[in-house]
Amino acid sequence: MKPNQHETRFVSYLRGLESQQNRAALAALRRGLGKPPGTVPEMFPWVVPHLSGLGRRESDDFFLVAALWGMHPSDTRIGNLGATMREVRSSQGGSDSTEKRFVALLNSRREDLPGHLRHAIALAGGQGLAVNWAQLLADLRAWDWEDRPVQRTWAREFWRQEQVQDADNDERNTQTEESEE
Repeated sequence: MKPNQHETRFVSYLRGLESQQNRAALAALRRGLGKPPGTVPEMFPWVVPHLSGLGRRESDDFFLVAALWGMHPSDTRIGNLGATMREVRSSQGGSDSTEKRFVALLNSRREDLPGHLRHAIALAGGQGLAVNWAQLLADLRAWDWEDRPVQRTWAREFWRQEQVQDADNDERNTQTEESEE
């Protein structure tokens, strides 16, 4: 799922807050961490003007992404959260705990998503890895779809490199065995 114009404009706005080094805005956005989306009045001046035409669920997604942005305002325009978590795992030497957290994220219901995302973004921030915020916002739109396209796409990105390396290793091993005969 591609980010729409509304999502892209909102992330551009958040980028502007960071580039202006608006510490008050980032602090207000961080106050939303750990709270139900849309319930922290300090966030309203920064988020509400961007909610025109959005329903409750979409508005909640904007509040959630804004709070997470306040915690880790590092943006990229490529990849998705699966790719970011793959980089986290790689930077931690292939940590099993990262994979377990990622699987828990993929299994989470919408109401549990904010906590799982907060942990994932904290891991990315701890490794200095950027997040594709516009893509995350677009992905939240489709989180509850029955065929789970977001979860499948994130999973493909997370385990992609591992599969390519395994295939390369299998091919090398086959070639070595054939040359030894």
